[in-house]
Amino acid sequence: MNTSEATLLAFDYGHKRIGIAIGNTITYCARALITVENRNREYRFSAVKKLIDVWQPMWLVVGLPIYPDGTSHNLTQQAKNFGNQLNGRFNLPVTLVDERYSSVEAKATGARAHILDAVAACIILQQYFDEDLLKSHNGCGYYID
Repeated sequence: MNTSEATLLAFDYGHKRIGIAIGNTITYCARALITVENRNREYRFSAVKKLIDVWQPMWLVVGLPIYPDGTSHNLTQQAKNFGNQLNGRFNLPVTLVDERYSSVEAKATGARAHILDAVAACIILQQYFDEDLLKSHNGCGYYID
C-alpha cells in the first residue's frame, strides 16, 4: 500500500445490492458508507461515479467471494468483472480481497438489513487495512492487537 495519505472505497458486490465503505491510510479505519441497488450497469456505475466524485479515492477494493475451501462460485467471476469495470471506467487501481465470511460477520453486528451490505464492505476494507499493517510492520517490533 502507498504510505501517503489516501482515501479508499471498498465494495461488497452482490446481485441485488452493492455495499460500499470508505477508509483512509492515515487512520487505517473503515466505515460503512452506503448500499446501492444493483439495478443495472448504468444505475450502479452512475451511483459509483457520484461517490468517486465526492470522495476522490486513490484506489478501490473489491471483495472477492469464494467458498470457505477457497474455490470459486458464481459470484466470484462477477466480482472480478466488476473490479475490472471499475478500473476501466474510473482509471483507479483495484485490489481484490478475499471476503469469506464478511456477510456472516456483518449479520453478527446486528446491523439493520438495509445497511448489511455496506457493513460487509466495511469489514472487507478493514481486513485489507489490517493485512497491510501486519505486512508493513512485520518484524519491526510492533504488536497489533
